[in-house]
Amino acid sequence: MNPVEPRPWAPPHRDCPLCPRLVAFRAANRLANPEWHNAPVPSFGPLEAPLLIVGLAPGLRGANRTGRPFTGDYAGELLYGSLLRFEFANGVYGAHPDDNLVLKNCRVSNAVRCVPPANLPKSSEIRACNHFLAGEIDAMPALRAILALGAVAHAAILRARRVRLRAFPFRHGAIHDLPDGLVIGDSYHVSRYNTNTGRLNEAMFHSVLTGLQQRIVPGPIRQSKKVANQAS
Repeated sequence: MNPVEPRPWAPPHRDCPLCPRLVAFRAANRLANPEWHNAPVPSFGPLEAPLLIVGLAPGLRGANRTGRPFTGDYAGELLYGSLLRFEFANGVYGAHPDDNLVLKNCRVSNAVRCVPPANLPKSSEIRACNHFLAGEIDAMPALRAILALGAVAHAAILRARRVRLRAFPFRHGAIHDLPDGLVIGDSYHVSRYNTNTGRLNEAMFHSVLTGLQQRIVPGPIRQSKKVANQAS
């Protein structure tokens, strides 16, 4: 399979209308908590990063409130604490967007950009939001690896790269080499539920980051489909 053709990309508008259920939930939250972000949550970190981390969706009192992915709830403690330890970030994670946390060589996003009721997006909503993820991946010129936090994020990444899921099944700790040269690492989501139940712990998560960090090494930048065809 040739690398996919880059697609035009722009983040979703504050009043993105694509998912009626999420639009209604967003409107209700704006009435109840007008001081919150209550809009599609933009990605965090430089587009020039070699590593992209993709979660499921904003948490109601986390990113939906603060406007920054994984900020304001427990998931951010494990994620950003680990990124600081692995030197993918500088500063201190203070659980609010005004802390001095800065990502380096890393960008954080979500498969779905708006908060869903009960933290569970529908399949149709994941599909509707997928072109934002696809375009963002295309817009990262130095991207070498993607970390999928959970099976939904993993499937969304493969859809964005137009790769069949059955060819690369989700498994915690797995590292997949895609036909276009990108690497996908799989981890259970860094949610409080997963850590409280023992499904995921810090050592398990750090093991995945270690594997990906070892794969982010100097090498040829991914070719666009047009360049690849010219070279063949």
